[in-house]
Amino acid sequence: MKYDIADFSLAPGGKKRILWADNDMPVLAAIRKRFSKSKPLKGKNVSACLHITAETANIARTLKAGGANVALCASNPLSTQDDVAASLVKDFKIPVFAICGENRATYYKHIHAAIDHKPVITFDDGADLVNELHTRRKKEAHRIIASMEETTTGVIRLRAMANKGKLKFPVIAVNDAATKHLFDNRYGTGQSTVDGIIRATDFLMAGKKVVAVGYGWCGRGFAMRARGMGAIVIITEVDAIKALEAAMDGFEVMPMAEAAKVGGLFVTLTGNKNVIRAEHFRAMKDRAVVANSGHFNVEIDIPALKRLSKKVNRNVRNHVDEYILKNNKRIYLLAEGRLINLAAAEGHPASVMDMSFATQALEAEYVIKKQGELAVAVHDVPVEIEQRVSKLKLKSMSIGIDELTAEQVDYLASSGEGT
Repeated sequence: MKYDIADFSLAPGGKKRILWADNDMPVLAAIRKRFSKSKPLKGKNVSACLHITAETANIARTLKAGGANVALCASNPLSTQDDVAASLVKDFKIPVFAICGENRATYYKHIHAAIDHKPVITFDDGADLVNELHTRRKKEAHRIIASMEETTTGVIRLRAMANKGKLKFPVIAVNDAATKHLFDNRYGTGQSTVDGIIRATDFLMAGKKVVAVGYGWCGRGFAMRARGMGAIVIITEVDAIKALEAAMDGFEVMPMAEAAKVGGLFVTLTGNKNVIRAEHFRAMKDRAVVANSGHFNVEIDIPALKRLSKKVNRNVRNHVDEYILKNNKRIYLLAEGRLINLAAAEGHPASVMDMSFATQALEAEYVIKKQGELAVAVHDVPVEIEQRVSKLKLKSMSIGIDELTAEQVDYLASSGEGT
């Protein structure tokens, strides 16, 4: 078995972490139990470009239980938990190509190793693997039955490809599933972003002026959590509807040019490029802190920050770099602009990833059943899968809900009955 990990001796700690997360992933465990009997993925090669965390380990275990031959690579150079990678290789015999802190060349070497696995199904977290299958490895795209994409950034990239007629195989927009974005993006990103920032800085959030850049589901989640800890939260947006919603949710809304002058902590959550730029750095207060919880580090214009600086002090604290501007003002960049919740913390809690990964596992089963029937397009997750995951999650939480009566079903299907 080929693999490339940091340290094989870390496996015992990684196994403990994987099994601990599994305790809080009952929906995925139920699917794994069924998969181990029915083997819906038998003989299928699957490559997943995901954050190599304990939660990801459990979806890999589930896919393998279903009969798949699974290989993993990282979707972010700083998000790999090296002990988890070691345990996946040693204890679960799943090949992993990921090392925390790997450089760009190694990062793409690992993606190509995952493609060398000859997958027929891919899982992606940001569309880097799929992008390679459309560029440098496009001759191998014909093998792909379908791909699952679980991030806003990835879905944006893939829809753009589809709109230009460049998409080569069907993609399921798992990110757009209610069981993903309503929970994972809002509650998972919200909590884990705050967690990463506090671990990196040891900040007291209460009383701090925090600027949340973007009010999508991730931005909503982070803003909600920061306010819950006593922060004064300001929202910046380019979408009028989202800005209006933020205002009606009780947040102050203003352009970044104004927010830059008053904020103490800035967090990007947009999926777009250069949302914090040179003019914003110039306007910031001394010792302003900048972090990213969108997928790629391009949300912050780091090259511009370097050009504005006369000196950079690396690692003044774990995951904190100090940029000293030419006017002696200091700006602190967290986690090199990478995902703060994964670089400085442990990513989303297992409980919320339970739903996202359960949805992905069921989608893998679904695309095999639909092989040859799905159009080359970006598809939504079927409602029946969403309902199945939600019902399993409620059951695991010992929560019951009502059912429609026959009369209510008829009423909702009719149009003749009025006042």
